[in-house]
Amino acid sequence: MKSLRSYAVFSGITVAYIVLGLQLYDLQIAKGSFYSLRAATQYRLAGFIEPHRGLITVTDKNDDVFPIASNQPHQVVIAVPREIKDIDAAVENLSPILSMEADALRAILTKKGSYQVLLKDPTPEQITQIAEADITGIRMDEQEKRLYGLSTLASHVVGFVAPSGDDNGLVGRYGIEKHFEKDLAGVAGSLENGAITEPEQGANINLTIDRQIQTEAEKILKGLIKEKRAEGGTIIVQEPETGKILAMASAPDFDPASYSDSPLKNLTNPAVQARYEPGSVFKVITAAIGLDTKSFTEGTTYYDTGALKFDDGAVIRNWDLKAHGTVTMTNIIEESLNTGAAFMQTKIGNAPFYKYVTAFGLGEVTGIELPGEVAGNLKNIKTHTADIDFATASFGQGIAVTPIQLITAISTIGNGGTLMKPFITKNTEPKLVRTVLSKEVANKTTAMMVSAVKKAHVADIPNFTVAGKTGTAQAVDFVRGGYTKDVINTYTGFFPASKPRITILIKLDKPAGAPLAGTTVVPAFRKLAEFIIDYYGIPPDNLKQEAVIR
Repeated sequence: MKSLRSYAVFSGITVAYIVLGLQLYDLQIAKGSFYSLRAATQYRLAGFIEPHRGLITVTDKNDDVFPIASNQPHQVVIAVPREIKDIDAAVENLSPILSMEADALRAILTKKGSYQVLLKDPTPEQITQIAEADITGIRMDEQEKRLYGLSTLASHVVGFVAPSGDDNGLVGRYGIEKHFEKDLAGVAGSLENGAITEPEQGANINLTIDRQIQTEAEKILKGLIKEKRAEGGTIIVQEPETGKILAMASAPDFDPASYSDSPLKNLTNPAVQARYEPGSVFKVITAAIGLDTKSFTEGTTYYDTGALKFDDGAVIRNWDLKAHGTVTMTNIIEESLNTGAAFMQTKIGNAPFYKYVTAFGLGEVTGIELPGEVAGNLKNIKTHTADIDFATASFGQGIAVTPIQLITAISTIGNGGTLMKPFITKNTEPKLVRTVLSKEVANKTTAMMVSAVKKAHVADIPNFTVAGKTGTAQAVDFVRGGYTKDVINTYTGFFPASKPRITILIKLDKPAGAPLAGTTVVPAFRKLAEFIIDYYGIPPDNLKQEAVIR
């Protein structure tokens, strides 16, 4: 009911804008050769000829709906070139009124096409001057202006509209505006000899994004970037059981209402369009593969000397450059040992490892309803046969994923072993892609992640079991090859671990000083997790880590 009331309120506002627009039209436009077009303009404005572009909305926990992209009518001055009898006179009269160079105006007035927009939102003085000039082929009209009422909120998801070209129309260029362009735009009608062919109105696109969680995620992300002097970052919040996206935030972002003020690189959505090497987060995927293939158990031991040498001379060392002696597979996750992850992978074998990595969806696009999604890059383990490539892949280096692919893979562990297709529109039904792990293995992997959280304490939330894993990966040098001294920090996890409701991924790009993830993204994860627990009223599970059973 609240959702319907919200739509009703918004519809009332839209009608009010229409009425106001028509009143202004009557008051401001003097009688002239273009005054006879008022009836057609009113039909256009009311959606009788040109369809209203559909709304894009977000919601909250109470299912209240908030327009994040809507419409408002505004006046424009248009030219119909084929009706202009004297181009020279038109240019001479209009140039000073429009404050436009004569040559530029002449080029517009001689263009082919049904009409050209000369000026948007003219002042009352300009309207009066144009009316007094009484130039055949120059008219006032009404168009809809796209409004982004929540400013930069979820800008990468929403996208924006921009001029389509010579026809002066607006089309979606990024985000939902682009992906659902045909649905949002509708189909124009016509007005001929007084007969109206009704348009098909644009459809509304209702997002699964929760306004409150999105707002908090963006606040935390921007604060983190500022504090750590990072280049950027991404936060995604997902329901592991269904794949539903509750928040998708990236920074730097942009204002859809003034997108041209932002550099092009800020307009793409890093959550689905930016690959990166995830680092040690990947170790839990390696552990899950090993458990599911029965290559080892969580209690299997390994003697860590601090280095692992390969036949080609390559050497893998732990992040702390230390030897840890006899450790279990769970200890490997707790201590985030590179040598231990490589040991796991050697026990699994190259072919089974690659098969499972692709089963987690990391070499393919997820199919989320956003434009431009890119697939992960598994080239090093798809086409190469060197053991070192598989060993480094076991701890998330040498392979690349996108944030949406990584969080969906981690949610696969959280929901009992099933890969769910992520979705971001409310009319989409949850879709099972495939079963990747047995429920028993998913539970055992979850217990290993819980143990890692308990041991590190940073992400631990009182009275809740949290399953998580850090990742601090060297950033790739795309100019000279190899790696830079910069790092990318990632933390991802889910809670309550006994029956996960929420999965969060936080990625921080190149923080100053190359800190470990435990000092950057992990505290941010905890802060956002505590907000969501309080917001939804999620009850504590109070489970011991040994009893993580669904």
